[in-house]
Amino acid sequence: MLKDSFGRVHDYLRISLTDRCNYQCLYCLPEPEFKSGCHSSSHDSMSADEIESIAAVFVQQGVKKIRITGGEPLVRKDAGDIIDRLGKFDIKLAITTNGSRINAFIDAFQRSKLRSVNVSLDSLNPATFKQLTNKDDFKKVYSNIELLLSLNYHVKINMVVMNGYNDHEIGDFVAWTRNFPVHIRFIEFMSFPGNHWRPEKLFTYKEILNAIEARYPLVNKLEDHPNDTTKKYQVKGHQGTFAVISTMSEPFCSGCNRLRLTSDGKMRNCLFAKSEMDLLTPFRKGKDIVPLIQDCLAGKHFKLGGNADSNWGLAETVSDKRSMMGIGG
Repeated sequence: MLKDSFGRVHDYLRISLTDRCNYQCLYCLPEPEFKSGCHSSSHDSMSADEIESIAAVFVQQGVKKIRITGGEPLVRKDAGDIIDRLGKFDIKLAITTNGSRINAFIDAFQRSKLRSVNVSLDSLNPATFKQLTNKDDFKKVYSNIELLLSLNYHVKINMVVMNGYNDHEIGDFVAWTRNFPVHIRFIEFMSFPGNHWRPEKLFTYKEILNAIEARYPLVNKLEDHPNDTTKKYQVKGHQGTFAVISTMSEPFCSGCNRLRLTSDGKMRNCLFAKSEMDLLTPFRKGKDIVPLIQDCLAGKHFKLGGNADSNWGLAETVSDKRSMMGIGG
């Protein structure tokens, strides 16, 4: 069992397959210096064998859920093989993707026990989608979401809400839940190196909820579980649900059970961690990485990686300056 100094059991591992992506989302990498020269080389990145073997160590230590992330995990050519490998563990397997290549890997999804898919989609308007991602792929992504729904996958839609960009679409996303079993996740815009975060771009949990209740007065609060990152709701009579991830305005760190493994084999005990533990180098040397995993977890802060301040200045204190894409979300 992996337990930190605050008694929190960590049984959820997020594994990034790559720090590359086929989109250039405004809230992720708008600055030129973060668009080039920031990717791991093939030698620095974990191979499929290494991902499987290191994941096995975490599973042996009590991990019960693994989420595949990126960058965009499905731009990696051997993503299907990795999904097959991780699907053999006795765990819950999930993936977060921008949705552009789901159709190319749906066979791998079907072969494995992967049944939960988070799709990043920040607008239901094709023009706004293109503005936010720098790609004219809205129809492709929406079609792939329809494919998942037709195959009875549990589909969550991750929408990063940015004040002045897409906040006016919040009600439209909730409307989607009326006739379809989609689960919308409104995410507060978080501060990371290179993403031009400013307080005025933040649209908070309370503002999101107020916008929804102005349009849908019959909103029911659903039960939240101890390790949830979300505050869950449902409009009366709707098939789907919606929730808010309030990282910035109302952090949910007290129940955190998450660990992260970057594509180059660095363990992070928090999304906002000031440091990370290299597992890949000692693993390649044949060393036991369990003590390193335990040491990394022992250094976990109670809240926001120890970075919380009144000015939301999280990005400026992240020592290694990884972008969200470099961490794996």
